[in-house]
Amino acid sequence: MTINRAQFLQRAAVLGLLATTTGLATTTTAAATGQRNLTLKGVAYDTGTGFLGDDSRALWRTDLMRGELRAIRHRLHANWVSIYGSDVRRLTDTATAALEQGLTVSIQPRSFDEPQADELEKLRKVAVEAERLRRRCDQDQEVILAIGCEFMLFTPGIVPGATFFERVEYLTKGEFDWPVLVRRFREFTARMVKVARSNFKGRITYGAASDLEPVDWSLFDIVGLDYYSYHADRADHTKELAPFRALGKPILILEFGCCTFTGAAELGGMGWDIVDFSGDVPVIPPQYVRNEQEQADHLANMLAVFTAEGFLGASPYTFISPDAPHRPHDRPHDEDMAAYSLCKVLRTHEDDPASPYHWQPKKSFHSVSRFYLTH
Repeated sequence: MTINRAQFLQRAAVLGLLATTTGLATTTTAAATGQRNLTLKGVAYDTGTGFLGDDSRALWRTDLMRGELRAIRHRLHANWVSIYGSDVRRLTDTATAALEQGLTVSIQPRSFDEPQADELEKLRKVAVEAERLRRRCDQDQEVILAIGCEFMLFTPGIVPGATFFERVEYLTKGEFDWPVLVRRFREFTARMVKVARSNFKGRITYGAASDLEPVDWSLFDIVGLDYYSYHADRADHTKELAPFRALGKPILILEFGCCTFTGAAELGGMGWDIVDFSGDVPVIPPQYVRNEQEQADHLANMLAVFTAEGFLGASPYTFISPDAPHRPHDRPHDEDMAAYSLCKVLRTHEDDPASPYHWQPKKSFHSVSRFYLTH
Protein backbone atom coordinates (compact mmCIF):
# COMPACT_ATOMS: atom_id res chain seq x y z
CA MET A 1 0.00 0.00 0.00
CA THR A 2 1.31 3.45 -0.87
CA ILE A 3 0.90 6.60 1.25
CA ASN A 4 0.97 10.25 0.24
CA ARG A 5 3.84 12.65 0.88
CA ALA A 6 2.28 14.07 4.05
CA GLN A 7 1.86 10.59 5.49
CA PHE A 8 5.44 9.77 4.50
CA LEU A 9 6.71 12.77 6.42
CA GLN A 10 4.71 11.79 9.48
CA ARG A 11 6.09 8.26 9.31
CA ALA A 12 9.63 9.51 8.75
CA ALA A 13 9.40 11.78 11.77
CA VAL A 14 8.29 8.87 13.94
CA LEU A 15 11.20 6.77 12.68
CA GLY A 16 13.68 9.57 13.32
CA LEU A 17 14.61 9.78 9.64
CA LEU A 18 14.46 13.56 9.60
CA ALA A 19 16.71 14.10 12.58
CA THR A 20 19.67 14.73 10.28
CA THR A 21 17.94 17.62 8.52
CA THR A 22 19.87 20.18 10.56
CA GLY A 23 21.84 18.17 13.06
CA LEU A 24 20.82 20.66 15.76
CA ALA A 25 18.16 20.60 18.43
CA THR A 26 19.02 23.78 20.29
CA THR A 27 16.11 26.15 20.88
CA THR A 28 16.84 29.80 20.24
CA THR A 29 14.19 32.37 21.08
CA ALA A 30 13.11 34.79 18.40
CA ALA A 31 13.99 37.67 20.71
CA ALA A 32 17.63 36.59 20.60
CA THR A 33 17.84 37.58 16.95
CA GLY A 34 17.17 41.22 17.80
CA GLN A 35 14.91 41.58 14.75
CA ARG A 36 11.17 42.11 14.72
CA ASN A 37 10.42 43.05 11.12
CA LEU A 38 10.91 41.24 7.87
CA THR A 39 13.65 42.97 5.92
CA LEU A 40 12.53 41.29 2.70
CA LYS A 41 8.79 41.29 2.06
CA GLY A 42 8.36 39.22 -1.04
CA VAL A 43 6.34 36.99 -3.28
CA ALA A 44 7.31 34.02 -5.42
CA TYR A 45 7.04 34.56 -9.17
CA ASP A 46 7.00 31.77 -11.76
CA THR A 47 8.54 32.55 -15.15
CA GLY A 48 7.46 29.18 -16.51
CA THR A 49 8.37 25.81 -15.05
CA GLY A 50 8.51 22.72 -17.22
CA PHE A 51 6.63 19.77 -15.76
CA LEU A 52 5.75 16.58 -17.64
CA GLY A 53 6.58 18.33 -20.88
CA ASP A 54 4.33 21.32 -20.23
CA ASP A 55 5.19 24.95 -19.51
CA SER A 56 3.33 26.45 -16.54
CA ARG A 57 3.27 29.74 -18.47
CA ALA A 58 2.34 28.75 -22.02
CA LEU A 59 1.69 32.42 -22.74
CA TRP A 60 4.79 34.47 -21.97
CA ARG A 61 5.08 38.10 -22.96
CA THR A 62 7.45 40.74 -21.65
CA ASP A 63 4.69 43.33 -21.28
CA LEU A 64 2.64 40.95 -19.10
CA MET A 65 5.66 40.19 -16.94
CA ARG A 66 6.50 43.87 -16.48
CA GLY A 67 2.92 44.72 -15.58
CA GLU A 68 2.83 41.96 -12.98
CA LEU A 69 6.11 43.17 -11.47
CA ARG A 70 4.70 46.70 -11.24
CA ALA A 71 1.73 45.30 -9.33
CA ILE A 72 4.08 43.41 -7.01
CA ARG A 73 6.01 46.60 -6.26
CA HIS A 74 3.23 49.16 -6.07
CA ARG A 75 0.04 47.26 -5.23
CA LEU A 76 1.33 44.34 -3.18
CA HIS A 77 3.95 46.67 -1.59
CA ALA A 78 6.65 43.99 -1.77
CA ASN A 79 10.34 44.89 -1.87
CA TRP A 80 11.57 41.46 -2.97
CA VAL A 81 10.55 39.01 -5.67
CA SER A 82 11.61 35.37 -5.55
CA ILE A 83 11.92 34.48 -9.24
CA TYR A 84 11.95 30.85 -10.34
CA GLY A 85 11.57 28.95 -13.59
CA SER A 86 13.14 26.67 -16.16
CA ASP A 87 14.20 29.07 -18.92
CA VAL A 88 17.43 31.02 -18.39
CA ARG A 89 16.42 33.93 -20.62
CA ARG A 90 13.08 34.40 -18.90
CA LEU A 91 14.76 34.30 -15.49
CA THR A 92 17.30 36.91 -16.57
CA ASP A 93 14.77 39.20 -18.24
CA THR A 94 12.45 39.06 -15.23
CA ALA A 95 15.26 39.73 -12.77
CA THR A 96 16.40 42.68 -14.86
CA ALA A 97 12.88 44.14 -14.93
CA ALA A 98 12.45 43.55 -11.19
CA LEU A 99 15.66 45.41 -10.40
CA GLU A 100 14.45 48.29 -12.58
CA GLN A 101 11.32 48.38 -10.40
CA GLY A 102 13.53 48.79 -7.32
CA LEU A 103 12.98 45.25 -6.07
CA THR A 104 15.55 42.98 -4.49
CA VAL A 105 15.60 39.69 -6.37
CA SER A 106 16.43 36.07 -5.77
CA ILE A 107 16.88 33.90 -8.84
CA GLN A 108 16.24 30.16 -8.80
CA PRO A 109 16.54 27.81 -11.76
CA ARG A 110 13.89 25.13 -11.28
CA SER A 111 13.57 21.91 -13.21
CA PHE A 112 11.62 18.70 -12.93
CA ASP A 113 13.33 15.45 -13.93
CA GLU A 114 16.30 17.04 -15.73
CA PRO A 115 19.55 15.02 -15.65
CA GLN A 116 22.02 16.26 -13.07
CA ALA A 117 24.54 17.34 -15.73
CA ASP A 118 21.88 19.51 -17.36
CA GLU A 119 20.94 21.09 -14.02
CA LEU A 120 24.59 21.90 -13.32
CA GLU A 121 24.97 23.58 -16.71
CA LYS A 122 21.74 25.53 -16.33
CA LEU A 123 22.86 26.76 -12.92
CA ARG A 124 26.17 27.87 -14.40
CA LYS A 125 24.38 29.97 -17.01
CA VAL A 126 22.04 31.47 -14.43
CA ALA A 127 24.92 32.20 -12.04
CA VAL A 128 26.83 34.06 -14.76
CA GLU A 129 23.78 36.21 -15.53
CA ALA A 130 23.04 36.75 -11.82
CA GLU A 131 26.60 37.97 -11.24
CA ARG A 132 26.28 40.40 -14.12
CA LEU A 133 23.09 41.79 -12.60
CA ARG A 134 24.57 41.86 -9.10
CA ARG A 135 27.44 44.06 -10.28
CA ARG A 136 24.99 46.50 -11.86
CA CYS A 137 22.32 46.78 -9.16
CA ASP A 138 21.95 49.70 -6.75
CA GLN A 139 23.53 49.63 -3.30
CA ASP A 140 20.16 49.27 -1.57
CA GLN A 141 19.24 46.24 -3.69
CA GLU A 142 20.60 42.72 -3.74
CA VAL A 143 20.71 39.78 -6.09
CA ILE A 144 20.58 36.44 -4.29
CA LEU A 145 21.16 33.15 -6.08
CA ALA A 146 19.07 30.14 -5.04
CA ILE A 147 20.78 27.09 -6.52
CA GLY A 148 17.51 25.16 -6.84
CA CYS A 149 14.88 23.56 -4.66
CA GLU A 150 13.79 20.20 -3.30
CA PHE A 151 16.41 18.15 -5.12
CA MET A 152 15.33 14.94 -3.41
CA LEU A 153 11.97 15.18 -5.16
CA PHE A 154 12.80 17.10 -8.36
CA THR A 155 16.20 15.74 -9.42
CA PRO A 156 16.89 12.20 -10.73
CA GLY A 157 19.79 10.23 -9.32
CA ILE A 158 19.24 10.89 -5.61
CA VAL A 159 16.03 9.05 -4.83
CA PRO A 160 15.27 6.11 -7.17
CA GLY A 161 12.74 6.95 -9.86
CA ALA A 162 12.90 8.49 -13.31
CA THR A 163 10.11 10.99 -12.64
CA PHE A 164 8.91 13.20 -9.80
CA PHE A 165 5.94 10.93 -9.17
CA GLU A 166 8.06 7.79 -9.15
CA ARG A 167 10.40 9.33 -6.57
CA VAL A 168 7.51 10.42 -4.34
CA GLU A 169 6.02 6.94 -4.61
CA TYR A 170 9.37 5.37 -3.70
CA LEU A 171 9.68 7.54 -0.61
CA THR A 172 6.13 6.99 0.55
CA LYS A 173 6.59 3.22 0.51
CA GLY A 174 9.03 3.71 3.35
CA GLU A 175 11.52 1.03 2.25
CA PHE A 176 14.80 2.81 1.60
CA ASP A 177 18.33 3.27 2.93
CA TRP A 178 18.21 6.79 4.36
CA PRO A 179 21.99 7.25 4.78
CA VAL A 180 22.48 6.42 1.08
CA LEU A 181 19.88 9.01 0.05
CA VAL A 182 21.50 11.60 2.33
CA ARG A 183 24.93 10.94 0.82
CA ARG A 184 23.64 11.27 -2.75
CA PHE A 185 21.70 14.43 -1.90
CA ARG A 186 24.66 16.12 -0.23
CA GLU A 187 27.08 15.14 -2.98
CA PHE A 188 24.86 16.69 -5.66
CA THR A 189 24.16 19.77 -3.55
CA ALA A 190 27.89 20.30 -3.02
CA ARG A 191 28.49 20.11 -6.78
CA MET A 192 25.78 22.71 -7.35
CA VAL A 193 27.26 24.98 -4.69
CA LYS A 194 30.69 24.73 -6.32
CA VAL A 195 29.23 25.83 -9.67
CA ALA A 196 27.40 28.71 -8.00
CA ARG A 197 30.44 29.94 -6.06
CA SER A 198 32.64 29.74 -9.16
CA ASN A 199 30.40 32.08 -11.11
CA PHE A 200 28.56 34.23 -8.56
CA LYS A 201 30.04 36.35 -5.76
CA GLY A 202 26.86 37.30 -3.89
CA ARG A 203 24.94 35.38 -1.26
CA ILE A 204 23.56 31.96 -2.13
CA THR A 205 20.77 29.85 -0.70
CA TYR A 206 18.68 26.78 -1.49
CA GLY A 207 14.93 26.08 -1.35
CA ALA A 208 14.83 23.14 1.04
CA ALA A 209 11.79 21.04 1.74
CA SER A 210 11.93 22.03 5.40
CA ASP A 211 10.38 18.81 6.64
CA LEU A 212 12.43 16.41 4.52
CA GLU A 213 15.85 17.38 3.22
CA PRO A 214 19.11 16.95 5.20
CA VAL A 215 20.87 20.10 3.97
CA ASP A 216 24.44 20.93 4.98
CA TRP A 217 23.75 24.59 5.68
CA SER A 218 27.43 25.35 6.25
CA LEU A 219 27.68 25.60 2.45
CA PHE A 220 25.21 28.48 2.24
CA ASP A 221 25.01 32.12 3.30
CA ILE A 222 21.26 32.03 3.85
CA VAL A 223 19.00 29.23 5.06
CA GLY A 224 16.17 28.94 2.51
CA LEU A 225 13.02 27.03 3.36
CA ASP A 226 9.90 25.88 1.54
CA TYR A 227 7.70 25.81 4.63
CA TYR A 228 4.16 24.46 4.37
CA SER A 229 3.59 23.16 7.89
CA TYR A 230 0.28 23.81 9.60
CA HIS A 231 -0.09 24.28 13.35
CA ALA A 232 -3.13 25.68 15.11
CA ASP A 233 -0.83 26.89 17.90
CA ARG A 234 1.91 29.32 16.82
CA ALA A 235 4.17 27.91 19.52
CA ASP A 236 4.39 24.71 17.50
CA HIS A 237 5.84 26.68 14.57
CA THR A 238 8.44 28.11 16.93
CA LYS A 239 9.33 24.60 18.08
CA GLU A 240 9.57 23.22 14.54
CA LEU A 241 11.67 26.13 13.27
CA ALA A 242 14.03 26.21 16.28
CA PRO A 243 16.74 24.00 14.69
CA PHE A 244 17.00 26.34 11.73
CA ARG A 245 17.30 29.42 13.96
CA ALA A 246 20.01 27.62 15.91
CA LEU A 247 22.19 27.63 12.79
CA GLY A 248 22.82 31.33 13.41
CA LYS A 249 22.27 32.32 9.77
CA PRO A 250 19.68 34.56 8.10
CA ILE A 251 16.54 32.64 7.17
CA LEU A 252 14.43 33.23 4.06
CA ILE A 253 11.09 31.53 3.64
CA LEU A 254 11.20 31.05 -0.12
CA GLU A 255 7.77 29.43 -0.25
CA PHE A 256 4.76 29.12 2.02
CA GLY A 257 1.02 29.31 1.61
CA CYS A 258 -2.09 27.32 0.86
CA CYS A 259 -4.70 26.86 -1.83
CA THR A 260 -8.11 28.51 -2.09
CA PHE A 261 -10.65 26.16 -0.49
CA THR A 262 -11.92 25.29 2.95
CA GLY A 263 -9.37 23.06 4.68
CA ALA A 264 -6.50 24.13 2.42
CA ALA A 265 -4.39 25.61 5.23
CA GLU A 266 -4.20 22.29 7.02
CA LEU A 267 -3.29 20.45 3.80
CA GLY A 268 -0.42 22.90 3.16
CA GLY A 269 1.90 21.66 0.45
CA MET A 270 -0.52 18.90 -0.58
CA GLY A 271 -3.42 21.22 -1.41
CA TRP A 272 -2.85 20.84 -5.15
CA ASP A 273 -3.62 17.13 -4.81
CA ILE A 274 -7.40 17.64 -4.56
CA VAL A 275 -7.74 17.77 -8.36
CA ASP A 276 -9.09 14.67 -10.08
CA PHE A 277 -7.09 14.18 -13.28
CA SER A 278 -8.58 10.80 -14.18
CA GLY A 279 -10.91 12.11 -16.87
CA ASP A 280 -10.46 14.18 -20.01
CA VAL A 281 -10.41 17.45 -18.05
CA PRO A 282 -9.33 18.24 -14.47
CA VAL A 283 -12.21 18.19 -11.98
CA ILE A 284 -12.50 19.60 -8.46
CA PRO A 285 -14.47 17.03 -6.41
CA PRO A 286 -17.74 18.34 -4.91
CA GLN A 287 -16.62 18.14 -1.27
CA TYR A 288 -14.23 21.08 -1.73
CA VAL A 289 -15.62 24.59 -1.31
CA ARG A 290 -13.93 27.73 -2.64
CA ASN A 291 -12.73 29.86 0.26
CA GLU A 292 -10.57 32.90 -0.43
CA GLN A 293 -10.82 34.05 3.18
CA GLU A 294 -9.09 30.95 4.55
CA GLN A 295 -6.15 31.53 2.22
CA ALA A 296 -6.01 35.23 3.18
CA ASP A 297 -6.10 34.50 6.91
CA HIS A 298 -3.48 31.76 6.67
CA LEU A 299 -0.99 33.97 4.79
CA ALA A 300 -1.41 36.83 7.26
CA ASN A 301 -0.96 34.45 10.18
CA MET A 302 2.19 32.90 8.74
CA LEU A 303 3.71 36.31 7.93
CA ALA A 304 3.14 37.21 11.57
CA VAL A 305 4.86 33.97 12.62
CA PHE A 306 7.91 34.61 10.42
CA THR A 307 8.13 38.20 11.66
CA ALA A 308 8.03 37.06 15.28
CA GLU A 309 10.71 34.47 14.53
CA GLY A 310 13.05 37.25 13.38
CA PHE A 311 13.53 35.91 9.87
CA LEU A 312 15.19 37.87 7.07
CA GLY A 313 12.19 37.58 4.78
CA ALA A 314 9.28 35.57 3.45
CA SER A 315 7.62 35.17 0.05
CA PRO A 316 4.17 33.61 -0.34
CA TYR A 317 3.88 31.02 -3.07
CA THR A 318 2.91 32.31 -5.60
CA PHE A 319 1.87 35.57 -7.30
CA ILE A 320 0.04 34.14 -10.30
CA SER A 321 -0.75 30.72 -11.81
CA PRO A 322 -1.97 31.08 -15.40
CA ASP A 323 -2.04 27.29 -15.72
CA ALA A 324 -4.83 27.09 -13.10
CA PRO A 325 -7.58 29.40 -14.41
CA HIS A 326 -10.52 30.65 -12.38
CA ARG A 327 -13.91 29.61 -13.76
CA PRO A 328 -16.38 31.51 -11.56
CA HIS A 329 -19.49 29.95 -13.10
CA ASP A 330 -18.13 26.41 -13.43
CA ARG A 331 -17.22 25.22 -9.91
CA PRO A 332 -16.22 21.63 -10.88
CA HIS A 333 -13.60 23.05 -13.26
CA ASP A 334 -12.49 26.06 -11.19
CA GLU A 335 -8.83 25.04 -11.13
CA ASP A 336 -7.91 28.18 -9.21
CA MET A 337 -9.34 26.50 -6.09
CA ALA A 338 -6.29 24.21 -6.16
CA ALA A 339 -3.87 27.09 -6.83
CA TYR A 340 -1.64 28.84 -4.29
CA SER A 341 -1.65 32.13 -6.21
CA LEU A 342 -2.57 35.53 -4.81
CA CYS A 343 -4.30 36.36 -8.10
CA LYS A 344 -7.01 34.58 -10.02
CA VAL A 345 -6.57 34.28 -13.76
CA LEU A 346 -9.44 34.63 -16.21
CA ARG A 347 -8.60 33.49 -19.72
CA THR A 348 -10.20 34.86 -22.87
CA HIS A 349 -10.47 31.27 -24.08
CA GLU A 350 -10.82 29.16 -20.95
CA ASP A 351 -9.54 25.89 -22.40
CA ASP A 352 -6.48 27.32 -24.16
CA PRO A 353 -3.37 27.52 -21.93
CA ALA A 354 -1.83 30.05 -24.33
CA SER A 355 -4.91 32.27 -24.35
CA PRO A 356 -4.65 35.95 -23.37
CA TYR A 357 -5.78 36.52 -19.81
CA HIS A 358 -6.36 39.15 -17.19
CA TRP A 359 -5.98 38.72 -13.47
CA GLN A 360 -7.84 39.87 -10.39
CA PRO A 361 -6.50 40.03 -6.83
CA LYS A 362 -7.84 37.44 -4.40
CA LYS A 363 -8.52 38.27 -0.77
CA SER A 364 -5.04 36.89 -0.04
CA PHE A 365 -3.50 39.59 -2.25
CA HIS A 366 -5.14 42.29 -0.16
CA SER A 367 -4.22 40.51 3.08
CA VAL A 368 -0.53 40.35 2.15
CA SER A 369 -0.58 43.92 0.86
CA ARG A 370 -1.99 45.20 4.16
CA PHE A 371 0.61 43.27 6.12
CA TYR A 372 3.48 44.65 4.07
CA LEU A 373 2.15 48.21 4.43
CA THR A 374 1.83 48.01 8.19
CA HIS A 375 4.86 45.95 9.21
